[in-house]
Parts: sequence; structure tokens; C-alpha cells
Amino acid sequence: MAALSLRYQIGAALALAVVAVAVCVHIGMVFLHVAPPNTVTKQHGKAIDDWIYPEFEQNWKLFAPNPLQQNIAVQVRAEIDVADGGVRTTGWYDLSAQDGRAIDGNLLPSHTQQNELRRAWDFFVATHDAQNRPVGLRGALSETYLRHIVRLRLDRVNAVGEGDVVERVQVRSRTTNVRPPTWSDEQVSDEATYRVLPWWWIPGDDQDATAGGAR
Repeated sequence: MAALSLRYQIGAALALAVVAVAVCVHIGMVFLHVAPPNTVTKQHGKAIDDWIYPEFEQNWKLFAPNPLQQNIAVQVRAEIDVADGGVRTTGWYDLSAQDGRAIDGNLLPSHTQQNELRRAWDFFVATHDAQNRPVGLRGALSETYLRHIVRLRLDRVNAVGEGDVVERVQVRSRTTNVRPPTWSDEQVSDEATYRVLPWWWIPGDDQDATAGGAR
């Protein structure tokens, strides 16, 4: 500003002063908007709302769109036709725990590790009722998507031996409450709850990824 003439220096100083006042007023209005109810907000609530809405609306979703209160683990087991003609049912594989181990300590975890399984389960839950019946046209799509993911995950953990074929899969979720912080008096149950889906047959065109060999 030193290179400007006196007239322009005065103009620039006034402009900066106006901007500074506007910034201070805006910060003050935002603070009053998000602050708990107080004497100022009770007396000037309309003026504050007129300043904030709709362009500068603030709410806690900016910081925590959906704060987690539960841990949900997606698990799967399979019914396998073994090569010698018998049938074997595997134990439950905790796919969410596998993703968690892959992410832990990984500075650049993949989108698949972070979101694929979680989003697939959210998609299924959103398109099915409490009895696991599809609601709307997207229900069948979400079921196919989830079945495809767990089928590939079974192949990754070598659930199928040489010559074996996966015939059916069953998915369940295990939900536990997130423990409150040590300073909180809130009491929550530490018992796990399960949502168990029916057995799904693996279509013939899906068998390649879950077959240990030819039948």
C-alpha cells in the first residue's frame, strides 16, 4: 500500500476495515447460531436466523454426519460339496475383521478395503425389511451384489479345497454397542445381536470363482 497515493491508501484502508467488520460480524453470527440458547439468541434470534439461512446454515452433521453407536461385523459361512461326495459347512468368516486388519497400520488403504463390504451391507439393509424380504426393485440387486462380494471373499480365504464347490452361502451381521467413554454414566448392553439371512444358492455362472476344481 505504500506505493499508492494517499487517496488510494485511504480507500484501501476503508475497504479492509469493512471486510474486517463483515468477517467479525459473520463469525459472531455463526457462533451465536450454533451456541446453546442464551439471552442474546432469545432477543435477536430472528436477526441471527436471517443472517445465517439459507447460505450459511450450520449443524452438527458437518462434523459427524452419522456418528457410530454400534459396531457391525458382516460374516459369512458356506455349504460346500467336497470332492469325495460329502457336504461340509464351514465356520463363520468375519469379513469385516479381515478388512479391519488390512486397514490397520495402512497409510493408504484402498477404497475396497474401507467401503465395499460396509456399503454392500448398508445397501442390503436399506432395501429389505426386518424379515429380510426385498422392498422395491433394488432389493434383488442388493442381494446379488452382496452375494457376489462374499463369494469372492470366500475364494480369497481359501475356504474351498481342490475339487470342492460352494453350493450355498449364508450371511449374518453381528452388532455390538460402542462403549461409552469412561467419563460417561451411560449404560449400554455389551451383548451381541445377530441378523441372520437365509441360505443363498450360488448360481452356476458364479461357481468358477468359488470352485477349487472341476466337479
